[in-house]
Amino acid sequence: MKINKMVLCPHRLRKVPGQFSWVDQRLVRQGYIQRCEPAAWALYLVLVIVSDAQGLSYYSDGTIGRMLRLDPVSLSAARSQLIEAGLVVYQKPIYQVLGLEDNGPSGPPQPRSGQIRSLNEILTQVLGKGAQA
Repeated sequence: MKINKMVLCPHRLRKVPGQFSWVDQRLVRQGYIQRCEPAAWALYLVLVIVSDAQGLSYYSDGTIGRMLRLDPVSLSAARSQLIEAGLVVYQKPIYQVLGLEDNGPSGPPQPRSGQIRSLNEILTQVLGKGAQA
Protein backbone atom coordinates (compact mmCIF):
# COMPACT_ATOMS: atom_id res chain seq x y z
CA MET A 1 0.00 0.00 0.00
CA LYS A 2 1.47 3.33 -1.03
CA ILE A 3 1.15 6.18 1.42
CA ASN A 4 0.52 9.57 -0.13
CA LYS A 5 2.53 12.15 1.72
CA MET A 6 1.38 15.72 1.98
CA VAL A 7 2.89 18.71 3.70
CA LEU A 8 0.90 19.46 6.83
CA CYS A 9 2.24 22.93 7.52
CA PRO A 10 3.55 24.51 4.29
CA HIS A 11 4.50 27.83 5.87
CA ARG A 12 6.95 26.02 8.19
CA LEU A 13 8.88 23.83 5.70
CA ARG A 14 12.42 23.05 6.79
CA LYS A 15 15.21 24.74 4.88
CA VAL A 16 18.93 24.12 4.93
CA PRO A 17 20.24 26.77 7.33
CA GLY A 18 22.90 29.27 6.33
CA GLN A 19 25.20 27.99 9.07
CA PHE A 20 26.65 24.49 8.95
CA SER A 21 24.65 21.94 10.94
CA TRP A 22 23.23 18.53 10.01
CA VAL A 23 22.34 15.05 11.21
CA ASP A 24 23.20 12.12 8.95
CA GLN A 25 20.41 9.56 8.37
CA ARG A 26 23.00 6.77 8.36
CA LEU A 27 22.96 7.03 12.16
CA VAL A 28 19.70 5.05 11.98
CA ARG A 29 20.12 3.13 8.73
CA GLN A 30 23.52 1.72 9.66
CA GLY A 31 22.76 0.89 13.29
CA TYR A 32 24.73 3.60 15.09
CA ILE A 33 21.60 4.65 17.00
CA GLN A 34 21.57 1.40 18.96
CA ARG A 35 25.09 1.87 20.30
CA CYS A 36 24.41 4.76 22.70
CA GLU A 37 22.02 5.80 25.45
CA PRO A 38 19.74 8.86 25.20
CA ALA A 39 22.13 11.14 27.13
CA ALA A 40 24.88 10.36 24.60
CA TRP A 41 22.52 11.20 21.73
CA ALA A 42 21.59 14.48 23.42
CA LEU A 43 25.31 15.31 23.63
CA TYR A 44 25.79 14.28 20.00
CA LEU A 45 22.95 16.52 18.86
CA VAL A 46 24.39 19.51 20.72
CA LEU A 47 27.83 18.86 19.24
CA VAL A 48 26.39 18.57 15.72
CA ILE A 49 24.47 21.82 16.18
CA VAL A 50 27.37 23.86 17.55
CA SER A 51 30.26 22.41 15.54
CA ASP A 52 31.84 24.05 12.53
CA ALA A 53 32.25 22.53 9.05
CA GLN A 54 35.15 20.37 10.30
CA GLY A 55 33.00 19.06 13.16
CA LEU A 56 34.95 21.01 15.80
CA SER A 57 33.38 22.43 18.96
CA TYR A 58 35.01 24.28 21.82
CA TYR A 59 32.02 24.29 24.17
CA SER A 60 33.15 23.51 27.71
CA ASP A 61 31.90 20.56 29.71
CA GLY A 62 30.33 23.00 32.17
CA THR A 63 28.33 24.73 29.45
CA ILE A 64 27.25 21.48 27.80
CA GLY A 65 26.37 19.95 31.17
CA ARG A 66 24.14 22.93 32.01
CA MET A 67 22.46 22.84 28.58
CA LEU A 68 21.70 19.12 28.86
CA ARG A 69 21.18 19.07 32.64
CA LEU A 70 23.88 16.42 33.01
CA ASP A 71 26.19 16.17 36.00
CA PRO A 72 29.92 15.73 35.23
CA VAL A 73 29.83 11.94 35.68
CA SER A 74 26.83 11.54 33.34
CA LEU A 75 28.40 13.85 30.76
CA SER A 76 31.63 11.87 30.89
CA ALA A 77 29.70 8.60 30.43
CA ALA A 78 27.78 10.04 27.46
CA ARG A 79 31.02 11.26 25.88
CA SER A 80 32.63 7.83 26.39
CA GLN A 81 29.73 6.12 24.60
CA LEU A 82 30.09 8.45 21.61
CA ILE A 83 33.84 7.86 21.50
CA GLU A 84 33.39 4.08 21.72
CA ALA A 85 30.81 4.21 18.91
CA GLY A 86 33.34 6.05 16.73
CA LEU A 87 31.17 9.16 16.48
CA VAL A 88 33.35 11.76 18.23
CA VAL A 89 36.85 12.29 19.49
CA TYR A 90 37.68 14.51 22.44
CA GLN A 91 40.87 16.14 23.52
CA LYS A 92 40.10 18.71 26.18
CA PRO A 93 38.80 21.32 25.36
CA ILE A 94 38.00 20.26 21.77
CA TYR A 95 35.32 17.89 20.54
CA GLN A 96 35.31 16.69 16.94
CA VAL A 97 32.21 15.10 15.44
CA LEU A 98 33.53 12.44 13.06
CA GLY A 99 32.27 11.52 9.62
CA LEU A 100 30.42 8.21 9.61
CA GLU A 101 32.07 5.12 8.20
CA ASP A 102 30.58 4.08 4.86
CA ASN A 103 29.54 0.60 6.02
CA GLY A 104 28.42 1.53 9.51
CA PRO A 105 29.97 0.44 12.77
CA SER A 106 31.54 -2.98 12.67
CA GLY A 107 33.32 -4.88 15.39
CA PRO A 108 34.85 -3.15 18.35
CA PRO A 109 35.55 0.51 17.63
CA GLN A 110 39.16 1.43 17.05
CA PRO A 111 40.55 3.97 19.51
CA ARG A 112 40.97 7.44 18.08
CA SER A 113 43.59 10.08 18.64
CA GLY A 114 44.02 11.03 22.27
CA GLN A 115 42.78 7.72 23.68
CA ILE A 116 44.94 5.43 25.75
CA ARG A 117 45.35 1.82 24.60
CA SER A 118 47.01 -1.07 26.34
CA LEU A 119 50.10 -2.68 24.86
CA ASN A 120 48.02 -5.84 24.40
CA GLU A 121 45.48 -3.95 22.24
CA ILE A 122 48.23 -2.43 20.11
CA LEU A 123 50.03 -5.75 19.62
CA THR A 124 46.79 -7.55 18.81
CA GLN A 125 46.03 -4.96 16.15
CA VAL A 126 49.55 -5.01 14.71
CA LEU A 127 49.98 -8.80 14.74
CA GLY A 128 46.47 -9.52 13.55
CA LYS A 129 43.69 -11.43 15.20
CA GLY A 130 44.44 -14.59 13.20
CA ALA A 131 47.61 -15.16 15.22
CA GLN A 132 45.51 -15.71 18.35
CA ALA A 133 43.61 -18.71 16.97
